[in-house]
Amino acid sequence: MSKGIVAAGNRHTAEAAAEILHDGGNAFDAAIAALFTSFATEPVLSSPGGGGFLLAKVRSQPPTILDFFSQTPGRQASSQQLDFHPTTARFSTADQEFHIGLGSAAVPGMVAGIFEAHRKFATLPLSRLAEAASQLARDGHPLDPLQAEIFKVVKPILLATDGSRAVFESRQMPGEPIQALETFRAPQLGDFLTELVKEGERFFYRGDIAGQIAELCRNGGLLTPSDFANYKTVTRIPTALTFRDVDVFTNPPPSSGGMLIAFSLKLVEKLFQGEMPAQNADWYRHLAHVMHETNVARRQTGFAETPNDETASALSQGVTIDRSLDEIASRAQKTGGTTHISVADGQGNLAAVTVSNGEGCGHLVPDAGFMLNNMLGEEDINPRGFFQWQPDTRITSMMSPSYLSWPNGRQMVLGSGGSNRIRTALVQTICNTVLLKMSCDDAVSAPRLHYENGSLNLEAGFSDEALTVLTGEFPDHKTWPGQDFFFGGVHIAEAANGNLSGAADQRRGGYTLRV
Repeated sequence: MSKGIVAAGNRHTAEAAAEILHDGGNAFDAAIAALFTSFATEPVLSSPGGGGFLLAKVRSQPPTILDFFSQTPGRQASSQQLDFHPTTARFSTADQEFHIGLGSAAVPGMVAGIFEAHRKFATLPLSRLAEAASQLARDGHPLDPLQAEIFKVVKPILLATDGSRAVFESRQMPGEPIQALETFRAPQLGDFLTELVKEGERFFYRGDIAGQIAELCRNGGLLTPSDFANYKTVTRIPTALTFRDVDVFTNPPPSSGGMLIAFSLKLVEKLFQGEMPAQNADWYRHLAHVMHETNVARRQTGFAETPNDETASALSQGVTIDRSLDEIASRAQKTGGTTHISVADGQGNLAAVTVSNGEGCGHLVPDAGFMLNNMLGEEDINPRGFFQWQPDTRITSMMSPSYLSWPNGRQMVLGSGGSNRIRTALVQTICNTVLLKMSCDDAVSAPRLHYENGSLNLEAGFSDEALTVLTGEFPDHKTWPGQDFFFGGVHIAEAANGNLSGAADQRRGGYTLRV
């Protein structure tokens, strides 16, 4: 019998989890080891300076969400007083603006989340779970092509300061970030991880690290020692719905992504009323309109600006869904750095953890080797405008680790990176799995579309018929030359009748290992 399976965004990340599964650790031990390792192997996407969410399914118990995402600082300030400025990430056919600088950094929850997950769910010593990460950071590893491409996209951030250039600048090509297969090494990060698991989370939130970050933020940032001392993880009950006969559990408010996924799935279900849709131009056209109507409902219900239980209720009400269906029907006549880890073990546990560092604020914590987040500079999680947030509150997020359960006992965890493409990547993958009956691999590798701000993005791989219909109905569109990490990175682990399987998204360097 298999000990487990892991799907992640990097070979070393997956191998760290597989090693722990091989040594008798459970899915949560493996997820923590993978998370530690991602700091060294996916440093733009995952960092001790960021945060995220863990969906934990412990054997026969109901799933829960551990929220360790970033928190706003306890004090406000105008942008004129802060180190806060725009920069552009350049994807292959689209640009996206982010804001960086010390003034963009929110309170990181990553370390608190790891320690809380370890207390609640893990079985092996934390020092054991951090071994691979510490060694990999010190010894270095050849940077894989996908991470090198990400480095290139966010070059202005990685080379923004002397501290970040010391870690991320190429030795072979000065003035450029580290290139593919060039050794990426972060020895200070390795030493920090060793010290962290030895001293405990107090070292981070009430000790040297909190002090260093607060001192750094005296020059244009907002974070203070009290922001770190007051940070707490939160255990939440997932948002739940039944999609056809499959129970879906996903991230609840104050995060945004889970409720928007639920709304989209309800629209899809009502559109097709029990029939199995054909995978044709009409299906993809409906998906694009579902994405548009989800964006409209998000704004009109107030959920975009204030994602809470009240606006979530307004979003899920039948009147909102019916109005969206009417809009879709009338149209049909016319023919925002994130990574994810999924693990299932042979004991019946499943873990899905999605984390982000934004794109990073450009500043490394002195002597610790990791970059702080830029969550306060992410447009998608600041819909009312920058610096309109309430002090000392949890930041909303599109990250949506999810759990699916079939009547026959089949179980699946999945999630995605991809900024504001997360929800559309997951909706399409869930539809591919549940409605179109695709295998995990096919569901993940199928071409994707993403509609936002009046523009439809289309990956390569759609039929000529589908492209003709979609580009005709959506004149403002972009066609991509291939599959691209712009469209997210969905990783799946599943258990069915004692068999474990999974799929990892090649758009984001996906790697699957069975133990």
